[in-house]
Amino acid sequence: MENFKSGFVSVVGRPNTGKSTLINRIVQQKVAIVSNKPQTTRNRITAIYKDEQSQIIFIDTPGIHAPKNKLGGVMVKSAYSSMEDMDAIIFMVDASRDIIDRNITDALNNKKTPVILVINKIDLIKKENILSIIDKLTPLCLFDSVIPISAQNGDGVDILIETVKKLLPDGPEYFPDDMVTDQPERQIIAEIIREKALRHLSDEIPHGVAVEIEAVKSERGGEFNKVNAVIYVEKSSHKMIIIGKNGAMLKKIGTSARMDIERLLGGRVYLELWVRVKNDWRNSDYMIKNFGFNG
Repeated sequence: MENFKSGFVSVVGRPNTGKSTLINRIVQQKVAIVSNKPQTTRNRITAIYKDEQSQIIFIDTPGIHAPKNKLGGVMVKSAYSSMEDMDAIIFMVDASRDIIDRNITDALNNKKTPVILVINKIDLIKKENILSIIDKLTPLCLFDSVIPISAQNGDGVDILIETVKKLLPDGPEYFPDDMVTDQPERQIIAEIIREKALRHLSDEIPHGVAVEIEAVKSERGGEFNKVNAVIYVEKSSHKMIIIGKNGAMLKKIGTSARMDIERLLGGRVYLELWVRVKNDWRNSDYMIKNFGFNG
């Protein structure tokens, strides 16, 4: 197609800056789970934006942080490697938190790739404070553009998309028009369940939660889908908390997950959840790979 722009754009930053919220806003569909807990995103997630003039493949990445276990190391490695071979990089910061990560800006300075500084959550601060954030960050890296946004309510997101388009080369459509992510269906279902655990459980437990989908079966001629899933935790005490008194917490997680899974699959879902313990799995190379996390 003549004058058609396409390319790959990585979205990087510290945990909880709103990268996944932005990705979901851009493609107008939930392809990445979100919560107020750090390190919600564990793997790179591809999200595909398409209009008449362009196709942009956004790569949502885990938040860059000081890892405390092998899984954290894999996540950080994944985020840094996502900066390679990109047509542009979006570096997102949280306007409501005064945190500057020199490790990230130093890494960006070593790239020849255009970098857009996106200042997110401007709805949470006074407008006059945005300039002071720009003054702090712009000396640290040669940004091609600086764009304040609110991924939550959409302010500035259209400007960001148009800015990204200008940085893209002429290119083909890499994905079909109706495709918004390349994630396997089972991975999306597993992440939905983990998201509900993140939202319903206390701060300590979610970081040690992983979800494995054992089966997704169509029953009664497609009348409904049966999903069997296992929630893994690192301690027996955590297992009891997830199950809850008389199974109340597990039921709460399952009920809220089932509604999202039904929207994903477009029909009724019967969801069966089990909870199992895998001690210290976040430091096990085998378990990290088994759960599909990669660097």
